[in-house]
Amino acid sequence: MRALRIPLLLSLAAFTAFHSALLAADKQAERLQDARNVFQEIMDTADNGIPQDLLDRAACIAIIPGVKKAAFIFGGRHGAGYVLCRKDNGTGSWGSPSGFSISGGSFGLQIGVSETDFILLFMNTDGIQKLIQDKFTLGADAAVAAGPVGRNAAAATDAQMTAKVLSYSRSKGVFAGLSLEGAVLRPSADDNKELYGRPVAPRAILLEHSVAAPAKAQPLIALLNKYSPSQSKKPL
Repeated sequence: MRALRIPLLLSLAAFTAFHSALLAADKQAERLQDARNVFQEIMDTADNGIPQDLLDRAACIAIIPGVKKAAFIFGGRHGAGYVLCRKDNGTGSWGSPSGFSISGGSFGLQIGVSETDFILLFMNTDGIQKLIQDKFTLGADAAVAAGPVGRNAAAATDAQMTAKVLSYSRSKGVFAGLSLEGAVLRPSADDNKELYGRPVAPRAILLEHSVAAPAKAQPLIALLNKYSPSQSKKPL
């Protein structure tokens, strides 16, 4: 009986591990689809979306769907999404996604629960160099400003035009620039392992572009390239 029990336990453990891997893969596929939907819906609101010239100038983009914020006197915010960077030192087509989390706290007379989508534009790769090391605090590691909205950035302030990171939010269907100063971004080794099926460093994904994107990430990458292709493919 004991001899039969050991193989049975081993089989159960193998099945559990396989099932967990499938659930993790499904979670990444669902989150990538959510990120694609967020970006598509924002670009569909042309008069109130991200200005095209700023999107074209951005070296990297973070899309973090469904960030949950809960508050009862003390407040907290947490969510997960992806950062994608352009190839060719920030001027080429969009590369593979790397998993990241966002978190931040607040204090004050507050109560309630909300869910918000966030988009961050990194206007150069300097911030990404810090982001991939351990953590990145918006406002401390790089200047951040609420991004302007509309067809172009003609109305952008000097602070917005010189900021290294522009931040946007969408809550209850309303899309607007929102300052995220103090929020912390961290690379997620677990998400990257689930997404690529093996441990992959954020540097290899975002700066070296030595990691091919999985099939489940292709729709998001294709959408970014549709709305903001590489410099060489933009119409004159």
